[in-house]
Amino acid sequence: MYRILICDDQKDIVNALRIYLTPEGYDLYEAYNGQQAVELCKEKQMDLILLDVMMPVMDGVTATAKIREFSNAPIILLTAKSETEDKVLGLNVGADDYITKPFVPVEVLARIRSQLRRYSRMDNRTEDKEVLTIGGISLDDRTKSVTVEGEPVNLTPTEYSILHLLMTNPGKVYSTKALYEAVWQEAALGSEGSVAVHIRHLREKIEINPSEPRYLKVMWGQGYKLEGEKK
Repeated sequence: MYRILICDDQKDIVNALRIYLTPEGYDLYEAYNGQQAVELCKEKQMDLILLDVMMPVMDGVTATAKIREFSNAPIILLTAKSETEDKVLGLNVGADDYITKPFVPVEVLARIRSQLRRYSRMDNRTEDKEVLTIGGISLDDRTKSVTVEGEPVNLTPTEYSILHLLMTNPGKVYSTKALYEAVWQEAALGSEGSVAVHIRHLREKIEINPSEPRYLKVMWGQGYKLEGEKK
């Protein structure tokens, strides 16, 4: 049973999300500010976290950064339409996705299922998958670990999925829409904007000089690809 933390300072939103998610059989936990969310995540190993951006005591962006210090569980931000900068900042510090309020149950469930599928794939350690190596980047799909020039890097589930897709298909250019649909496993429907943020964050982790990337290239007007010698 998946453990899901719902964190929002508005109790009616927490109650609504609980009503949406209870029929799915998830093990649900509740928090009402970022500090409570961080403490609960330390006490319990969560499989997914729904986190409001604007909250008292500790906001969702700060909580995301603190949770990322010890957990790779998917984090979905709950944001208002006016919180565009907070969405980008949240993605930059490690959030995997966001849902804009007011939301509908179908969208919430679809985003949660997509993130849980990706998180489950990271935990499914099978011995028959190979280690992918391109240049100085090595991705071991058996242990879900990544190293760059021999040094380990810590990726979120979304970042890992993007890198795995690109390393599996080196040189292939993926449009933003195609990349989103391949990784998120759902129709883009205008959500492609988050891809650029994840790509930038991933580049900061795997490139020695992110401003002059050696591996993760942007093909202007076309999309993204991974370059390098496959070993």
